[in-house]
Amino acid sequence: MKILVLNCGSSSVKYKLFDMESKTILGQGGVEKLGMQGSFLKHTRPDGQKVTLEGEILTHSIAVEYILGVLLSEKHGAIKSLDEIDAVGHRLVHGGETFNKSVLINDEVISKIEECIEIAPLHNPPNLAGINAIRELLPNVPQVGVFDTAFHQTMPSYAYMYGIPYSLYKKYGIRRYGFHGTSHRYVSKRACELLGLDVNNSKLITCHIGNGGSITAIKNGESVDTSMGFTPVEGLLMGTRCGDIDLGVVTFLMDKEMLGTDSASTLFNKHSGLLGISGVSSDMRDVNQAVKDGNEHAKLALDMYHYRIKKYIGAYMAALGGADAIVFTGGVGENGDNSRLQACAGLEFLGIKIDPAVNATVHGEEHIISTPDSAVKVIVVPTDEEFMIASDTMEIAGK
Repeated sequence: MKILVLNCGSSSVKYKLFDMESKTILGQGGVEKLGMQGSFLKHTRPDGQKVTLEGEILTHSIAVEYILGVLLSEKHGAIKSLDEIDAVGHRLVHGGETFNKSVLINDEVISKIEECIEIAPLHNPPNLAGINAIRELLPNVPQVGVFDTAFHQTMPSYAYMYGIPYSLYKKYGIRRYGFHGTSHRYVSKRACELLGLDVNNSKLITCHIGNGGSITAIKNGESVDTSMGFTPVEGLLMGTRCGDIDLGVVTFLMDKEMLGTDSASTLFNKHSGLLGISGVSSDMRDVNQAVKDGNEHAKLALDMYHYRIKKYIGAYMAALGGADAIVFTGGVGENGDNSRLQACAGLEFLGIKIDPAVNATVHGEEHIISTPDSAVKVIVVPTDEEFMIASDTMEIAGK
């Protein structure tokens, strides 16, 4: 079964074509600068060879046409006919309280996704555009939606509710939804496989750490708490997002700087975090280099970044009543050995002991980085959200 996985953003469309029988990637890449001057598609073949196609790619429909075209290409493609694509899986960011699992996309599902646009105005419209493009170009191919928020729908009400009037929750659906759910689901299952743990009798803390980041407490395979909230801005200090902040700071700055809601959102989502504190960059590699160069603001940013991760690990140890394992994933989680070390430093009293020598050698591969006598195992598991989406798509469309 061949599954095409699409991740449609406002200015990009990423894709992977899987052969699920051999569990191989037949082609992958993405359209960048969608709707802008200088748009292009970058495609990678299974042998690693890359090709870049430039063009006037103004809409998601045109982007999907380019993707299907390169997959059909005699020189760079992987299929001889579009009939070889058995199903398409979509990464969908927000399913609200409606979706607690992946679903076959139909008119009713599309209507429900449209209802969530109000709480996900930046993400759901391009997600829907990708669905509509496939409907137009591959009308007979089944589509499956895999929601970032679905995995967190198992959180108990005391974990997902905010301390605001209950009537506002009922009226607007204001609550903690959480994100990165597909990643947390994948790495938690994979960690249990690697460690020989029973998923249904386990306690894990999964740390998806990158430019965006979130931590999730998982008990018996289900999310019971997560650091991101109503939007992805809550929780950890991130590349450009501020993370947890006193609401009073928000209203104070809006008054003092005369900021409207859009400007305030831009400030806390795009000009804060590592970028805002360091004044250097939102990229961890640049911040680390600035620290080496003696930049005190960069050092402060890094200390804040690691401290926030450590606080959430401690909080979720309390929420779970201990943990069998801590899992690191995401760009920084998989490659940032110093960040992993600093985030777990001082947590030995909780039974968390990282082996510094082993940790320093692990970059982007599955590996246990805790000491043999660590009561809590610490493991790196590279995330594979696309394969998770493809797996869900195969299971649902195959029926």
